[in-house]
Amino acid sequence: MCGHQPICPTAYSADREASHVISAHPDQGWSLLCNGVVLFEDTGLLLPDGSIVAPHREPIAA
Repeated sequence: MCGHQPICPTAYSADREASHVISAHPDQGWSLLCNGVVLFEDTGLLLPDGSIVAPHREPIAA
């Protein structure tokens, strides 16, 4: 799916969030990455096969 050089990580690799954004919708809180992953602003992910990755944002220090 990716035409970038070097090729972006796949949707199932550990560094999948390093892929390029091909469609950003900050008003709706999500972006589509070139590897088919939907990245939500809370850092949750929707993978191309429909599986999810729970949000993993670092807690804010008080």
